[in-house]
Amino acid sequence: MITQRLSALPPVSAAHRDRILAAPRTVEEHRSLLKETDAMNAVQVGGEASVGALPGDLTVVAWNVERCLFPEETAAHLAPLSPDVVLLSEVDHGMARTAQRHTTEGVATALGMSYAYGVEFFEMDLGGETERQFCKDDFNALGFHGNAILARVPLERVAMVRLDDAGHWFVPQAGATDPGQPRIGGRMALLAELSTEAGKLTVVSTHLESNADAAFRRTQFELLLDAVEDFAPTGPVLIGGDLNTGNHLPPDFDWRNEDLFSRGEKRGFSWGFTADGPTTRPSLITPHPDRVMKLDWIAGRGVACKANGVLSSISEAGTPLSDHDAVWAQAVIA
Repeated sequence: MITQRLSALPPVSAAHRDRILAAPRTVEEHRSLLKETDAMNAVQVGGEASVGALPGDLTVVAWNVERCLFPEETAAHLAPLSPDVVLLSEVDHGMARTAQRHTTEGVATALGMSYAYGVEFFEMDLGGETERQFCKDDFNALGFHGNAILARVPLERVAMVRLDDAGHWFVPQAGATDPGQPRIGGRMALLAELSTEAGKLTVVSTHLESNADAAFRRTQFELLLDAVEDFAPTGPVLIGGDLNTGNHLPPDFDWRNEDLFSRGEKRGFSWGFTADGPTTRPSLITPHPDRVMKLDWIAGRGVACKANGVLSSISEAGTPLSDHDAVWAQAVIA
């Protein structure tokens, strides 16, 4: 578990980038590269909290913002929900396709929130074909892509846990490598402890593997649950994110058959915080998805669900802000 906090993540040097590009594509080499990449071994914290403690009855949103092309519009879209906690995945930091911006910081500033940001992947190219239309530069200033936690209160303890250090997108036999988008890293989760009027609350932002089967995601989710028990063995917990349930499986596979659901229930988590209905749609980057899926979830332990829903990612101007809709829940600490 990574607990180092930094106010800024260090850039990857040109020499280290060249070493990554020339490195043998093995599990051992990937693990070494991860250890040697400082930005992937720390959590960036920033922003400004607006209150000292959240109410015991609070609103949490989980949203895969698909790079976060429009940070201010994304924040404005969330504002009517008056979220206390926002759990983001697929947020860029220093990528050409999102104007080299720290997109998490943009959303947090607009919402008046503190934030924690962790790097899922260090990306060394500009992205896929549909992403390159947004690039005005032919380089990435930093090349970071990851997850974030935003909250109206200070983040008291933060940690990051890597759910894949073996290089699923780096090692050829892993089956998910993409020669056109060289990268190191893997799926991960961020954890943070917050103060509420009803006591401490742990919140988790995560992203499980898309290009894998249900057994692979189950293993990742069990690693996450182990990390949650280490970080917060008692007390209320909310987990939110893109769990990729049913993804990369035959069309007749029912996402309900992913056994990560039963694994969570055995650890005391309820999935009733997630409203019914699909959570994906066509977007500017993903204009023609093959199928509509239910990928995004909120689960809770030691909290009760008062209400929940799915927020369409189509802005008031008619722009799809992501290929995922946001899921939200009003949670009451038991």
